[in-house]
Amino acid sequence: MTPLMTRQDLLARLSPASGAWLDGAVADAEQRTAEWEVGFAAAGRACGPEHADAVRVLLLTAARTDPATLTRLYQQGSAAERRAVLLALPYLGLAPGDGTPLIQDALRANDTRLVAAAVGPYATAHLDPHAWRHAVLKCLFTGVPVSAVHGLDSRARGDAELARMLADYAAERAAAGRDIPVDLHRALALTAEEQQI
Repeated sequence: MTPLMTRQDLLARLSPASGAWLDGAVADAEQRTAEWEVGFAAAGRACGPEHADAVRVLLLTAARTDPATLTRLYQQGSAAERRAVLLALPYLGLAPGDGTPLIQDALRANDTRLVAAAVGPYATAHLDPHAWRHAVLKCLFTGVPVSAVHGLDSRARGDAELARMLADYAAERAAAGRDIPVDLHRALALTAEEQQI
């Protein structure tokens, strides 16, 4: 399920009771009432864990969440709420860099769900080359598939520094008698491809 869904798409998937709850939660978010953040936290219970990401992203976009509120929701939230904040970043119209501290925090975690959410479109658009390369390595360290890295094919292409970092990591693993992840070979192959002009 895509993290950004319309209310109508979500309503088609929810029970009548959950749909009624969603209508009220979206109205609260649009009006930025005090209750909308409670709805953000309660999304998993109200609509089911399988819909929680999409519901929370919808609420964040409906509330036109500002960077300070977003940061607070992330810092005070559960892992599921933090994941939703990360997934919502590309859809919130933030100024460049407003969400990068959240991405950087998630990449310091060992929660693979947060790491996978952190390497989405916002990271590709806003992380500097050094931070982005380390995000790719973080995926390899934690076992997050590099396919989760949005734009990997284009951003890794011809990146000699990423190639060096990947080769060093592969050498370290080989020296320690550990398997080299298949994803490492995939990412390394991408760095060997020429940049398209």
